[in-house]
Amino acid sequence: MTPTKRRARWLAYLAVLGPGLLAASAGNDAGGIATYAQAGAAYQYRLLWLLFVITFPLVVVFEMCARMGAVTGKGLSDLIRENYGVRWTIFAMFAMGIANFVSAVADFAGVAAALQLFGVNKLITVPVFAVLLWLLLVRGNYITVEKRLLLFAGLFLAYPIAAFTVHPNWNAAIHTMLVPSVEWVGRLDLTYLQTAVGLIGTTIAPWMTFYLQASVVDKGERKQDLPLRRFDVISGAISANVIAFFIIVTSAVLYQGFGTPQLTDAGEAAETLRTLVHGAAPYLFGAGLFGASVLGAAAVPLTTCYSLTEAFGWEGSLDRKFREAPIFFGILTFIIAAGSLIVLLTPKEQLFNLILISQVINGVLVPIIMVFIALLSNNRRLMGEYKNSNAFNMIAWGSVGLISLMSVLYFVMMGMGRH
Repeated sequence: MTPTKRRARWLAYLAVLGPGLLAASAGNDAGGIATYAQAGAAYQYRLLWLLFVITFPLVVVFEMCARMGAVTGKGLSDLIRENYGVRWTIFAMFAMGIANFVSAVADFAGVAAALQLFGVNKLITVPVFAVLLWLLLVRGNYITVEKRLLLFAGLFLAYPIAAFTVHPNWNAAIHTMLVPSVEWVGRLDLTYLQTAVGLIGTTIAPWMTFYLQASVVDKGERKQDLPLRRFDVISGAISANVIAFFIIVTSAVLYQGFGTPQLTDAGEAAETLRTLVHGAAPYLFGAGLFGASVLGAAAVPLTTCYSLTEAFGWEGSLDRKFREAPIFFGILTFIIAAGSLIVLLTPKEQLFNLILISQVINGVLVPIIMVFIALLSNNRRLMGEYKNSNAFNMIAWGSVGLISLMSVLYFVMMGMGRH
């Protein structure tokens, strides 16, 4: 291959980055960062093995959604309604709608908390950010929104930098990541299991799958675009979990010797770090939190709008005007306005209870949504020659079984009051 052709291929790969990278990056939102920070603070490196393991189902789920979007030209909720009826659709939309709204609130809170580290009051931050976000989503088209949001994804580089500034034991971190620490099997540690289930729920958040597939459809991609889209979703999933790795490692080092605080949100994680240690790490953590919260605050409401309009056959696209898709943009406006208002009026302690509920709902929804995705991507009538391979099915169904087992075990132990 000539240098010119090689350069052209890499430019094509860079140009196609979008839905997969955004969906995975936005998954590391304020709630996700709080979960990863808590995992590192409470268990140091001992949950890195789980993060490594669930990277594989995340890649597979993302690829299946991107493939279904390109082959069928339809979003996930649209396919669920057409193939499994209105009842299942309403159930999935109701549960996801509640979790998404609370996640959106958490992301608005994350924006406020991140900028508060730099001395900006939330009474200024939240209204200004809400207006700017609304203008971007309502006035821009898909390509414009995607390009703007990709810029914020660059702020995630703050986490690797923060990790290297605190000098972790890299050998111990990598060894613990590759050699599973399954202490909950022997001790039935409810708190460890709760953190593990939360880590799964935030890494493979159901809303990410709906957002990814809807974005592929909204971008107008088809079968011939699949090779480049696979590069996008695989690199996006891996890079997002690499960032999660650095968040856990940074938190593990910085909190070591200060006990294992129960962090209530990502803003508190960054603020607590500032009181515990000196240097750039807390501010790097805050910069990453800002980028993550901006992505989440845009992606989560968009997912809700895409899913609801697809599910019930309403018009919905960022390439439409407000008057052409009033329900789509009406829902978007409501989520942004209500979410920002809740952040301004709700005490932080009560806000965390809402965020915790959203993580529980996400954890319960993960295997359910994965079942729908696996069944649909194996449907020969829909997918034809693009149906799942045996390897994909093994990973998909194995992941459903593992996540379901952990979720059931957690609820059983919680009901028994085991700690």
